[in-house]
Amino acid sequence: MASKLEQKETPQANGVPGDRLASPERAEPPEFLGPAGTGVEVVVLESRANAKGVREEDALLENGSQSNESDDTSTDRGAEPASPLKETSFSIGLQVLFPFLLAGFGTVAAGMVLDIVQHWDVFKYVTEVFILVPALLGLKGNLEMTLASRLSTAANIGQMDTTKELWKMITGNMALIQVQATVVGFLASIAAVVFGWIPDGHFSLAHAVLLCASSVATAFIASLVLGMIMIGVIIGSRRMGINPDNVATPIAASLGDLITLALLSGISWGLYKELESRAYVNPLVCAFFIFLLPIWVLIAKRNSATREVLYSGWEPVIIAMAISSVGGLILDRTVSDPNFAGMAVFTPVINGVGGNLVAVQASRISTYLHMSGEPGDSPGTAPRKCPSPCSTFFSSDVNSRSARVLFLLVVPGHLVFLYTISSMQGGHTTLTFIFIVFYMTAALLQVLILLYIADWMVHWMWGRHLDPDNFSIPYLTALGDLIGTGLLALSFHVLWLIGDRDSDVGD
Repeated sequence: MASKLEQKETPQANGVPGDRLASPERAEPPEFLGPAGTGVEVVVLESRANAKGVREEDALLENGSQSNESDDTSTDRGAEPASPLKETSFSIGLQVLFPFLLAGFGTVAAGMVLDIVQHWDVFKYVTEVFILVPALLGLKGNLEMTLASRLSTAANIGQMDTTKELWKMITGNMALIQVQATVVGFLASIAAVVFGWIPDGHFSLAHAVLLCASSVATAFIASLVLGMIMIGVIIGSRRMGINPDNVATPIAASLGDLITLALLSGISWGLYKELESRAYVNPLVCAFFIFLLPIWVLIAKRNSATREVLYSGWEPVIIAMAISSVGGLILDRTVSDPNFAGMAVFTPVINGVGGNLVAVQASRISTYLHMSGEPGDSPGTAPRKCPSPCSTFFSSDVNSRSARVLFLLVVPGHLVFLYTISSMQGGHTTLTFIFIVFYMTAALLQVLILLYIADWMVHWMWGRHLDPDNFSIPYLTALGDLIGTGLLALSFHVLWLIGDRDSDVGD
């Protein structure tokens, strides 16, 4: 075993690798560290995962069966890389299954709501509201799932262990997502106006203000509620010994779609009723939430944990919003045709399931990389610029194992959700065998593409010194909305063309 002097000097010479080797020394009482106080301070300051003396094995939070191993403080374990390699397929599936089903039923409820509200006057006469649906539902990927991934990583590497650190992370991140929600909601309304105006060449200022007020208010309130839920889930899962990466992102979506869609429907309906008698209400709502922006910016800017994201985290959420809006345009053009009205109830389900599964995978890969160092560092195995499908789904790596588990959840999960929709007599479509085949094909293809893209994107961003927690999930969930909506619309068109009248697609 290396001498104590060598272990103290290594971090100063070699950075992160030496820092990990020195981690066992930090677990000893101060009298064992020697008189060289300055050297000890350098070791502690350069530590990122173990600044509080937390062992990397403890940060994995895999399950209670590992408690004996995590109690081992011998220096022989200090050289091991912190990677969740001990998770089995069964443990991953067990931890993911319940939140996955919970999230799925949330998307089913959202689909039932969309199936009902599509016949409301505001959806009939201001059809651009349909374009807002994937963009605002996608906020759970742009904001809440990113928040969940960011806080899960912070919890796993010991940055939320003290009350002071915990409140610092909460206040900074909540202010940050309020800023992002307000800005993204405003931009989503502009995109909805533009996408609605281009095909028809018709523009209404009153409808544009209505879309802006509805979008900003919905994004702000939904992000506030869901952000508080996320913080509670992550704190609770850490105390229960569950890996937050496995449960936080699905639970972020369990109520996310339902809450967001219910808020959008209710707010837009209420503001639409005010257009004739009190038209000033809509611009006042817009102005109120926009005037709150400086307050949230100031709080997020004063917090070191969120300052960098406040400046650099706009590109992914804005581009993701634009991608989701394209999916919303597809939804608008499809459900506006009476032949395909039945698509509305299934759109939140297929988009939500795909986004939930890929968010879990991206969050897990990101945490795996964070255990090895800072963005840009080699995670032991070189970041893959273009991984092969075999390495993504069939290797012995823990991330490949989790990809297989998540992919295998697609069919049984969707069967449960389809049965639930059918038993509740939702939608305008009868579940025939050929419809289920087309629907499952679209769902499997969507998740297959997303998991492969996640494997490439997270490693690619890491190699470019970008934190995947902040950048990858918005892109992936937005792509999930676009791919899911596109494949589902294609399936409905093919079913109508081949004349599957038993499914009543056009009823």
